[in-house]
Amino acid sequence: MENLRVIKTEKSLKADGVNGQIEIKDNKIIISRRGINAFLVYGFSGEKEILIDNITAVQYKQVGWFSNGYIQFTFKGCLEAKRGIREAARDENSIVFKSSQEKKFQYIKDEINKRIQSNNQPIKTISNLDELEKLAHLRDKGIVTEEEFNLKKKELLNI
Repeated sequence: MENLRVIKTEKSLKADGVNGQIEIKDNKIIISRRGINAFLVYGFSGEKEILIDNITAVQYKQVGWFSNGYIQFTFKGCLEAKRGIREAARDENSIVFKSSQEKKFQYIKDEINKRIQSNNQPIKTISNLDELEKLAHLRDKGIVTEEEFNLKKKELLNI
């Protein structure tokens, strides 16, 4: 019987598919292949690591009545397979899965999308004027002296 698992630890999330395994570790995904079939299709390619920051798209096809599903990653500088399950089975950036593995791969897809989304959140920056306004408020409350306020004001406004 095939070993089907998703393991979630503090640092890693793994799922086995038909033609390989995917693991999410910190800020990257690792695609690995095992067995004679993997050798015949992929040769000695070994593991492939893709930084989550570099992933531009995650294509996910659910299992159909007569076909397996797959998850495929597109990233900066890669050529993706575009012809469905047959090409996905040979694409080094794809993992094929069957119906008994589908929930695990859906979970993997959702987790990767969450990480991509959190990496793409804009970083809020505080402008010098915002900082000066807060400093003026502290000055008005007596927490910062007039001298400290003026020194910081000169620094922020490059005077």
